[in-house]
Amino acid sequence: MRSMTGYGKAQSISDGREISVEIRSVNHRYYEFNSRIPRAYTYLEEKLKTLIHSKISRGKIEVSVAVNNIENSDYSVEINKPVLESYFNALADLSVNGISVDEKFSNVLGRTYKIENDLTLSNIMKIPDIFTVSRKTDDEEQIWNAVKAVAEKALESFMEMSFAEGERLKNDIEQKLSGISEMVGKIKVLEPQSIEIYRERLYSRLKEILEATDIDEQRIITECAVFSDKVAVDEETVRLESHINQVLSLIYSGEPCGKKIDFIIQEMNREVNTIGSKSQSLEITKTVVDLKSEIEKIREQIQKVE
Repeated sequence: MRSMTGYGKAQSISDGREISVEIRSVNHRYYEFNSRIPRAYTYLEEKLKTLIHSKISRGKIEVSVAVNNIENSDYSVEINKPVLESYFNALADLSVNGISVDEKFSNVLGRTYKIENDLTLSNIMKIPDIFTVSRKTDDEEQIWNAVKAVAEKALESFMEMSFAEGERLKNDIEQKLSGISEMVGKIKVLEPQSIEIYRERLYSRLKEILEATDIDEQRIITECAVFSDKVAVDEETVRLESHINQVLSLIYSGEPCGKKIDFIIQEMNREVNTIGSKSQSLEITKTVVDLKSEIEKIREQIQKVE
């Protein structure tokens, strides 16, 4: 039995990258996956969703992934040779009559335009588009294998926490079911007495009302018995005991059981409501109130179970 609430984290260094994965989950009716992954690694999202869904069937899951390159830069800078050559070709066009570019700068540009020949490396670096910055191509399969290994460790830590919480929930639910079983047993003891008292009271009342008329007493007794059977709750108590056993079987099954138990809890509530509406005993009515309270507590706990 596993709680939907959990947290797990793992990190590792692989192929010069520091990888960290966090997994956290809260209660949710269905499986909902959200992730925070660097834009460059968004291709990991579906793979992580499938990996985690193979272990977790229900809950609101949030996964955070961080990938930091600690040995080499993720980016490369290269000279844009075509652009650089175009600039030099344009400068070469300024050469006339065998005058070199340097001479042209000093003689023509310097004299006519008051521009000095100061073409240096720092000047070249200022030329627009002279350098191209590109991100290195990743080996997606290699990165996925590295992230998967870390994610599996985080998932293992997550599962340990959720199973520990699930064990606590299981013990609490089992204790409450034991209390419910005792109350159902109490109702089974009280029911025959309650029916007999009700039958006698109904018979006395009908006899008093019909005393002046000529009605067969046996007919009155028969009608009282028929009506008393309608207020019997033995079928409801039998079904309640069956539901209790089903819930116990599910919490020890080792399978995701939250949705199934939630349905059974609704059925238990329906049986208890029927007992309450039929009951003619104050003691049974009080027990019904206690039953409804315990069943509601179980329902709240089941909302946390996968």
